[in-house]
Amino acid sequence: MNTALVCILSLLTILSQPFYSHSVRCNSDDKKVLLKIKQAFNNPYHLASWNPDTDCCSWYVVECDRNTNRINNLHLFAANVSGQIPPAVAELPYLESLTFHKITNLTGTIPPALSRLTRLKMLTISWTNISGPIPSFLAELKNLTFLDLSFNNLSGSIPPSLARLRNLSGLRLDRNKLTGSIPESFGDLSPSLQYLYLSHNQLSGTVPRAWGGLNFTSIELQRNRLEGDISFLFGKNKTIQIADFSRNMLLFDLSNVEFPDSLSTLDLNHNRITGSLPEGLAKFDFLFLNVSYNRLCGRIPVGGRLQTLDYTSYFHNKCLCGAPLPDCK
Repeated sequence: MNTALVCILSLLTILSQPFYSHSVRCNSDDKKVLLKIKQAFNNPYHLASWNPDTDCCSWYVVECDRNTNRINNLHLFAANVSGQIPPAVAELPYLESLTFHKITNLTGTIPPALSRLTRLKMLTISWTNISGPIPSFLAELKNLTFLDLSFNNLSGSIPPSLARLRNLSGLRLDRNKLTGSIPESFGDLSPSLQYLYLSHNQLSGTVPRAWGGLNFTSIELQRNRLEGDISFLFGKNKTIQIADFSRNMLLFDLSNVEFPDSLSTLDLNHNRITGSLPEGLAKFDFLFLNVSYNRLCGRIPVGGRLQTLDYTSYFHNKCLCGAPLPDCK
């Protein structure tokens, strides 16, 4: 066999070898942890790709950081898994984002081990059957920018310690069974907080007055038992877009409240609000408004969308009148 042929055959042999051993990114410690998580969930079909013989950076619902090759994202979405959140999750020290979403068979409480995930920026545990209190140890996750615990069976009061999360831009605790008042410490929420959802709970008391110094983009507190005044949340210089305080027991005079140009949704239905509708509402060409079931009086201002809204946006008030309601007498 001539030398050239030998070289060609040797090259073909090398090229035919698998490159797996040279391209594996997965950290061996992270792989062991992921396999522990899979076992804790009783080896579900949803995690079938978690094969110990393959690179875990290619596994379903996880991601590796391009620089460190450590697992930094774990997102279980609509997965057919059951049981509790495995404490082993906390053994992934480089996690930046952790999601358990729409997993109805996920039960138990939020494990204290999660407090060790100090790099975590986004934590979502939503649409599950997680129960128990919102743990105060979540305040130890100082790097969190987004915390979503919505649509669960969480109960008890809101831990005051959550106000220590100074990097939050979004906080969702809505659709649970939370009771008590909004913590006094929440008067000092991070100025970076733009999205706050506490709706569909059983919260009572008043809205912290100090929130007047914050600038929410969206705030939803509907379907609670909140009382008092929330007019200080508004103003010409604010950038609030969505404000829903419907189905509470709020009591204040709406007459002289000023609303920012950014406002697109204002829902105040089923409260005890008095006064008249501010003339400034007539400037909005794209506004969803509902002030039904209050104690408002006077003529509905003319302009913007106010006359094109359905009459149900205004009915069941003390003496509101004018289109789309009957004429004023």
